[in-house]
Amino acid sequence: MGYSQQTKPARASELSEACHPVGAAEAEVIAARLYSIRGSATRFETEKDDTFLLGCADHGKFVLKIAHPSERLEELDFQVALLRHIAGRAPDLPVPRAHRDVDGAALPIVTTSAGERRVVRLITFLAGTPLDRATSTAPQRERIGEVLAKLRHAMADFSHPADSRTLAWDVTHLLDLSDLLDFVPAGGKRAWTIRALERFAEIKPRLDLCRRQVLHNDFNTSNLVVDPASSNFLTGVIDFGDAVRTAIAVDVSTALMNQMPKAVGNRRDLFDEPRDVLRGYLRHADLTDEELRLIPFLAQGRLAVRALLTCWRAELFPENSRYILRNTEAGWAHLEWFNSLSTTQISDLLTREEP
Repeated sequence: MGYSQQTKPARASELSEACHPVGAAEAEVIAARLYSIRGSATRFETEKDDTFLLGCADHGKFVLKIAHPSERLEELDFQVALLRHIAGRAPDLPVPRAHRDVDGAALPIVTTSAGERRVVRLITFLAGTPLDRATSTAPQRERIGEVLAKLRHAMADFSHPADSRTLAWDVTHLLDLSDLLDFVPAGGKRAWTIRALERFAEIKPRLDLCRRQVLHNDFNTSNLVVDPASSNFLTGVIDFGDAVRTAIAVDVSTALMNQMPKAVGNRRDLFDEPRDVLRGYLRHADLTDEELRLIPFLAQGRLAVRALLTCWRAELFPENSRYILRNTEAGWAHLEWFNSLSTTQISDLLTREEP
């Protein structure tokens, strides 16, 4: 098949290599030594690093991130620099702020009790409820689209030596993951994933011609913090760990795919909620007709990326499989729905009517 020509998957070692977890007590010691703040650490479930909510009686709450030992320093510097850039360009956007340690270092390095060298970051905690534990109305989803558009504008002129890294979660590199198909359950699930790969291979030359810049690339419901009682609704955009220079259409497709309903039932059009996000987005940022036609294919491709990476990693790390596969089950119904549509129907999902 055309998509099987790639031989070097776009997979960083932190996705496949285990490390020794840092416990809450050790995290508290690290925070006190590096930042002179004392508080109680509570672990967050994460994909690859050790992340803690740090509650401090005198200073409020922070997020302490202790990077996987395989994460490259320049890529972590990219994330910190990006947050600072956004704060300067659009201080009203609800994104975290990065703090320096007592010596002024943005990325201090510690040696853990297990003997691993780990890079540490302390960022502000954004209060609210992750959207994956809440519901949203159409106007609230439009607000999500508005923030995504404003974030795009804030990042438009940002550059960094590590911004063009090859990232497994960037759907641009979907074809590099085809060797993981054997980890996807045989039958319909594998067939739907193969079909997504085939369709992506068909549109990839067009994607390569699309506009690109540094973008968040992971506007999923666990990375959006909300307050339903607030007129702003979206109170936080977190986790810039998958930020990368990629196609604008890729960034939008990820946001739209993550608004597809988890309960599919007998629904014939799963893009009703995503169109709300798009409506808000288009109030503040433009998309070309070509981008609008490619976005649904990229959403299907992102579902395939999730299926391939999560099925693979769940076998590598069975102790963390519940977290790794938390969105995968709903994704099978989404892939099945895309598989039921013709290429023309997919292409027209966002262009057949004014969003």
